[in-house]
Amino acid sequence: MNPNKILLVVEVPLIGSIFASVLEDEPDIQVAGCVATFQGALKFLQEHEVNIALVSVGLPDQGALALTRRIVDCMPAVKVLALGLVEEDKNDTLRYIEAGAAGYILKDSSLHELMEIIRLAQRGEAQVSTRMAGAMMQRLSRLGRMFSAVESKMDGDVRLTSRELEVLQFIGEGLTNQQIAARLVVEVGTVKNHVHSILDKLNVSNRDEAASCLEFIKR
Repeated sequence: MNPNKILLVVEVPLIGSIFASVLEDEPDIQVAGCVATFQGALKFLQEHEVNIALVSVGLPDQGALALTRRIVDCMPAVKVLALGLVEEDKNDTLRYIEAGAAGYILKDSSLHELMEIIRLAQRGEAQVSTRMAGAMMQRLSRLGRMFSAVESKMDGDVRLTSRELEVLQFIGEGLTNQQIAARLVVEVGTVKNHVHSILDKLNVSNRDEAASCLEFIKR
């Protein structure tokens, strides 16, 4: 049986090394590499064979959420598992599932639970805690109501401009207003105006809900 080849993406190299040592003790797991940045992860994945990317949600720069989306979109053969080494509320954790992560490992998970989630992901299965399952059901219900509202409005006279669509795409990648402004070479205030207009047109209350409308708008 071929081992699961894992890439560790952890912002603190020492912690990454500790995780690597623990994982290497498992006979069916091979740590292919350990990197600490968004770009480092993409470069490694392009050059090496990897089955699973274990991504710390505390990743700096463009962030773990953006990396999750990039891997899911561009490297579908690689399963992404979000590693919750920092404190996040249940809504934050759900963002990774919505982005396509195969699972979310809570910071208080045991070693046994970590290994089980890794093995399930490789088999195309998923395991979530009772807390996560309840939050997912609430989120799905809320998204269903939101999509109905957006569909109703989109059937009318609501239209996003090309620049608003561009900003919405960046929001979906998890970028901040400052990062979007840098990408578009505009003032942060201009981006804020676009975001306000997007939320108003889509009849949503926050950036996460707006990002969740992306797939609907693309159809």
